Amino acid sequence: MIKTKQLKEPRNAPVGSVALSSRQKQAVVYQVIAVLLVLFAVYYCTSNMFDNIEKRGITTGFGFLSDTAGFGISQYLIDYSDSTSNYLDVFIVGILNTALVSIVAIVLASILGLLIGIGRLSNNFLVSKLSQVYVETFRNIPVLLQILFWYNVVLSALPSPRGSMSYLDAIFLNNRGLLLPAPIFESGSSFILVAFVLACAGVFFLSKWAIKRHNLTGEEFPLIQVSLAILILAPVLVYFISGQPISADYPVLKGFNFQGGLTIIPEFLALAFALSIYTATYIAEAVRAGISSIPKGQTEAAESLGLRSTVTMRKVILPQALRVIIPPVINQYLNMVKNSSLATAIGYPELVTLFSGTTLNQVGQAIEIILMTMAVYLTFSILISLLLNWVNKKMEIKGR
Repeated sequence: MIKTKQLKEPRNAPVGSVALSSRQKQAVVYQVIAVLLVLFAVYYCTSNMFDNIEKRGITTGFGFLSDTAGFGISQYLIDYSDSTSNYLDVFIVGILNTALVSIVAIVLASILGLLIGIGRLSNNFLVSKLSQVYVETFRNIPVLLQILFWYNVVLSALPSPRGSMSYLDAIFLNNRGLLLPAPIFESGSSFILVAFVLACAGVFFLSKWAIKRHNLTGEEFPLIQVSLAILILAPVLVYFISGQPISADYPVLKGFNFQGGLTIIPEFLALAFALSIYTATYIAEAVRAGISSIPKGQTEAAESLGLRSTVTMRKVILPQALRVIIPPVINQYLNMVKNSSLATAIGYPELVTLFSGTTLNQVGQAIEIILMTMAVYLTFSILISLLLNWVNKKMEIKGR
């Protein structure tokens, strides 16, 4: 009979304790050394940077933000004057312009990408092939070239203000941009805004009720039609009751250019078109992959119940596919916001053009300006990630 030697547990080891092996101790030591080396490198580079700044007599700090900017900006969403506004105003204008073009491009790219992605899977041969040609064409052309194409080829070829393309003598399009009637808010217009906010709240609770009703009875409620009616009729009704407190300032041709109205500059149009068309190709592929991941039995079950293809796509396929679509779409939204910095090539007044470009050339404080610009893009990226990850979390199938 073979006797086996049993290993004895150490007597002094406390109950429930886990002793680290020599290999684990080495790993901890290596990690501590790596962290110390990184901290030393950061300290060395920072101290060396400040020493060089002091030797060269370069001004540091954020006091320049209160200095007068002294240059004009073609598009601004806050009050701005080249003679009175300071560099902090320039910074805010750049942030708002970047956010504006990013939001518009995200909305356009999402709608276009969804349609193209569904079109890739269409049974119609022509629709499917046209969608494929769109994706393969615009996805393989650099976005900077597309920005330059829209700005230098398409929009620059539009007629001059005197030969503008017009619609109802209220909307004009020429090589200086798109001109629209500008709203003028008078006393009492705030009631319309309140009515719109209340209408949005009503639509929210209505959708909750419609979903609950559908889950209990299976009956469909025309939620989209009723919601649109509430959102449109409520503000319009308050508009007439309050005495029409909102009027319009129409653009009028005077001399060689238009005066009045709201002007959307061609740089904004070119950037929004290029970013949305380019990013929509990747969103379309994400949509196609998400829809293809749904088992075919889901579609067959819906057809056996007599559901139309549009209802099947809206009620059965897309709600399940969103869990696959959203993660890659988050990356595309982040890339779109960062790609907006390419607007420097056509002079659109976004953050990089105004702050990291013109302001840096005038002030010369590169460290503060670059750090502030990086912090803005980092904040945008974090906010988009948090929002869409929250949406993705809501789309998860709850386990039992």
